[in-house]
Amino acid sequence: MTAQHFIPKNISQTRPEGQVAWEAPSNIALIKYWGKRDNQIPENPSLSFTLSNCKTITTLSYKKKTSEADFSFEVFLDGNKQDDFKPKIQTFFERVLPYVPFLKDYHFTIETKNTFPHSSGIASSASGMSALALCLMSIEKTLVSDPIQDSYFNQKASFLARLGSGSACRSIEGDIVVWGENEVVSGSTNLFGVKYPYAVHDIFKSYQDTILLVDKGEKQVSSTVGHNLMHNHPYANNRFKQAHKNLESLKTILETGNLDAFNALVESEALTLHAMMLTSMPYFILMKPNTLQVINAIWAFRQKTGLPISFTLDAGANVHVLYPERDAAPIMAFINKDLRKFCQNEQFISDQIGFGANRI
Repeated sequence: MTAQHFIPKNISQTRPEGQVAWEAPSNIALIKYWGKRDNQIPENPSLSFTLSNCKTITTLSYKKKTSEADFSFEVFLDGNKQDDFKPKIQTFFERVLPYVPFLKDYHFTIETKNTFPHSSGIASSASGMSALALCLMSIEKTLVSDPIQDSYFNQKASFLARLGSGSACRSIEGDIVVWGENEVVSGSTNLFGVKYPYAVHDIFKSYQDTILLVDKGEKQVSSTVGHNLMHNHPYANNRFKQAHKNLESLKTILETGNLDAFNALVESEALTLHAMMLTSMPYFILMKPNTLQVINAIWAFRQKTGLPISFTLDAGANVHVLYPERDAAPIMAFINKDLRKFCQNEQFISDQIGFGANRI
C-alpha cells in the first residue's frame, strides 16, 4: 500500500454546510518514536497504550465558500480564539490537501478542548490532530458516492493524523497500537498506526496510568525540533536498532505478562528517549528536578514492596506511573502520600488503557 491509496476518486457532491464532532484520546508510547524523515515517516517503530480519560474533543463546523483560492479557518481552544494555532493547522492542511481535496471548498471553524493541560508532554498534538482528522473523514464520508468501510476510514484517519503529528496516528484506535514498519508485527506500516494483532495477557487489558503533572507549562523545546535533532545524532542508528529489538522483546512480554521484564523495558525506553535529548547538538533537558524525585521514589517503593509499579516519560517533565489494576489500592495510596507533593499544585490525572476515538 502507498499514500496514493488515500486519494479519493469519487468525490461526487458538496454540502452547503454542516458540523461533526469527535473525541480522540492521547496515547503513551512504551516503545518510543524519536526521529523522522520527510512526510512524517518514523525512523523507528513505536508501540503505545491508548489512554481513556486524557482526550481532545473537537467540533468541526464547515460552510461552503465562493472562493477556492486558499484555506479558510478559525481555531478556538476552550472557547477562546487561538490564532497561534493557525500555522500548525495551515501546515497540516497543506500536507493533507492531495488526500482531502475538498479542504479549499469550505470555511472551517475548529472548536477544541482538552481534558488535560495543553503542550505539557501528554501528547495533546496526538489527540488533537487525530480528532481533527476523524472530523475530516466524517465529512468525506458524506461527499463520496461509494460507501467507506470502517477499516479504510480508520486507516485514512490515522494516515491524515500522522501528517499533522506523528504520534497522532496511534490515537485513532486502541487498546495497543503499533506505528512504523518492522519485522515483528504483521501488517505494520509507516503510513498509519495498526492495532496490535497478537495475544495480550489479561494483566495488561486494564492497565493503569496515573499521570503526575510535575510541570504543566509549555515545553522549552518542541517535539518537532527534538525529532529534527536526530539527524546526524551520533547515537541515532544504534537507537533505531534498539527500538526494533525492544519491540521484539515486548511482544513476548505482552503475551506472557512478565511484569518485571515489562517494567525494565519501558523504563529503559523512557530514559533512552531523554538520553537522546541530552546528547543532541544543541542538547536540552525536558525533565525537571521533581521528575527525578518521582523516579527515585518509585524505584525505592518497588524495591521495598515488590509491587509491579513502573514509570515512563514522553517528551516532557510529567511522569506516567504504570501499574496493574489489581494493585491500584496500595499504589494510589503511595501516590497520594509520597508522589503528589512533587506535582504542580499536587495535581495528577488518573487514567487507564483505552479503546480509541468516538464520534459525538
